[in-house]
This record gives sequence, structure tokens and C-alpha cells, in this order.
Amino acid sequence: MASSTLVSRRVAAIGKSAIHEMTRLSQEVEDVAFLSWAKPTSDTPEHIKEGAIRAIADGLVGGYSPTSGMPALRQEIAEKLKRDNRIDARSSQIIVTVGAIEGLAAAIMAVVDPGDEVILPSPTYSTHIRQVVMASGKPVLVPCIEEEDFRLDIDAIAEAVTPRTKAILFCSPSNPTGTVFGEDQLRRLAAVACDNNLVVITDEAYEYFVFDDHQHVSIAALPGMEERTISCFTFTKTYAMTGWRIGYLHAGEEWVEQITKAHIPFAICAPTVSQYAALAALRGSQNCVAEFRAHYLAARNLMCERLDAMPEIFAYQKPGGSYLMFPHILVEGGQNSFSFCRRLLREARVSTTPGVAFGPTGEAHLRMSFCVPEQTVNTAFDRLQAYFGV
Repeated sequence: MASSTLVSRRVAAIGKSAIHEMTRLSQEVEDVAFLSWAKPTSDTPEHIKEGAIRAIADGLVGGYSPTSGMPALRQEIAEKLKRDNRIDARSSQIIVTVGAIEGLAAAIMAVVDPGDEVILPSPTYSTHIRQVVMASGKPVLVPCIEEEDFRLDIDAIAEAVTPRTKAILFCSPSNPTGTVFGEDQLRRLAAVACDNNLVVITDEAYEYFVFDDHQHVSIAALPGMEERTISCFTFTKTYAMTGWRIGYLHAGEEWVEQITKAHIPFAICAPTVSQYAALAALRGSQNCVAEFRAHYLAARNLMCERLDAMPEIFAYQKPGGSYLMFPHILVEGGQNSFSFCRRLLREARVSTTPGVAFGPTGEAHLRMSFCVPEQTVNTAFDRLQAYFGV
């Protein structure tokens, strides 16, 4: 039945996900060193699992929660936003979502009409681009300045604004580059949004994983931005809970009312059992987050050391956050990143993600994840060095 005449044009125009395609291909190869998926290999901390187990034992998880999420969880999230993000949040401004990704989808549906333009810095997370297309909007990809650690090109963003521009969408720390957009950049971006009456939608999934002298800043905390910003967050990265599918968004109450209209047909509510797990995550010890960050920092440094030993193969910008690296491929064949990554998988048994998945300026790059054991990093680079003979 799924003939080309029946499939919607918006979906038919979307290609396969390169991230998930590399995952599928990796399953066809034995003994792969897997660097291609941004999924923590750590288990969910015990106190979080125990919170879910208690809720199951007490018979609390079999029904729907309120659409916007359990009141106790939303109150804890509001306190977290005040404490860690400097956002003066109220529980009425929060929707608990199925990961950050569903919150982003609902937000984009609430903002974008067919033909509206959404500015995204490039390279950017591939799903953000697809979400705009799914809303019948037009993604406008503005290149970041790679030689300056992929910083935002604010002047180019301002020049990209047209009468059809509705929003700016970005993630910081960035997926795929690991760039942390500093407060100075965000203040200038906020001025562009205010001057042109634009909505800002953020993906702050990696907010706790920043390194060196970088600091995560939520643009909603800047003057004049709380009412025009929709900020999306997740428990899945912070607490190694990717399979629990639990996140949240914060926005002004008028926006929350409208976003809820999209959230209901997408999800009704986030999984109740996952909400109890998230409540345990916020109320329990945060030592696990510090431990994850320390591990990612060590793994980042190791990956940088291994890349430094291959300067004729890859050039890279050291990521200031996340657990992702985005090297530039210097050798012949690297201009087609998908073919290059497939070749590495089949011939070197190393799985990476093609940079073209993250927008046109991602081509000739590949994404490597360092949320893996250090032994996996070493195995992958031992194989790469053997493959390239360096």
C-alpha cells in the first residue's frame, strides 16, 4: 500500500536516518568498536531504578499521569531550573515529555506554520532538521565558524532572517560538534531574536557535560528572553536514562497551553513509571552526574590524544561539552562521509556517523561518540591507525 502516490510528500522527502542506518549496518559486522551512537553505555544509577521499582510495587504506574506530568515532578523540575539554569520557573510552565525529542516536536508544531522558516546553525542535530520539515516548515541552515570551534556566526544568522522567519532552533552543548555557545554569543543571538520578534527553541540535553572553562548558559535566563524561549531538557543524557524516554520543556504559560495541544496527540503523557524514576533522579544524590562528567572528560581527552597521533587523517576542534567529537576528514574519499563511514565499518570494524547527516556543512566530517569505555576508544583508534598505516 505504501506506494509513492500515497505517502505524504513531507515524509517521502526525508531520507533514511544516517545515525540509525549505521547502527543497522554495524549489526552485520562482528566485533565492532562502536562510536556512532550518542547513547551512554553506563547503566541507570541504582537510586533511580529503585524509585521506579517502588512505584511499580505500590501500584502507581499503571495509569496515565496528568498530561503535563505529575505535579510533584513538575515542582522538582521548577526548582532545578531555578537552581541550575537561572530560569525563574513555575510548575505551570513545565510539560513533562517523552524525552527532549518529543518536547521539541511539540514545540515546533506549536510555532511553525507551512512555509515558515526556522534558522538552525550548521552542523546541527539531524532530527531538528527533520522536525522542521515534518511541520511543513523550511530549515535555513547557517554555517558555524569551524576554525573558531564551530562558534555561531551571529552576523550571518541576522542576515538570514526574512519575513517568513519564525524561529531559531539550536542545541548547546552542540550535537554533533560539542561546542558550548557562551553567554556572549547567546546575548547577541537573543538580540537578533528580540529585534525580529522570533521564537527561540533550545535543546539542552547535554547541559551538565561541559569541560575546561566552559559554562552552560540557558538563553531563557537572559533579559527579555523567558517569554520568547521554549527550552527543552532531558533526563536521558544526564542520568543515563535513554531507554526511559523522559524529558521536559519550559516555556511561558501561554506557550505551554498551545504546546500541550500538540503534546497530547503525540504522547498523551510521558510514561508514568519513567516519571517516578525522574522524580527519584532529582531527589536523590547527584554524585552520579559528576561521575559521568568525569568519565566523559577523561574519554574526551583520550580521544583527542589519539586524534593528535593522526594529523594527516583527521583535523578536529576540541569539544567544550557533550560527549561528541566532529573531526574533519582529510584523506581521499572523505568528501563523501557516508561512503567513508561505511568503508571504516566494513574494513576497519569501527562504527562512526557520517557528518552529512548534520547538514550540508557536516559533509567531509564524521561524528564520534566518547560516552563509551576508554577501552572502546583505544580499540577503535588502534584499528584506525592500522587501517590508515599511521
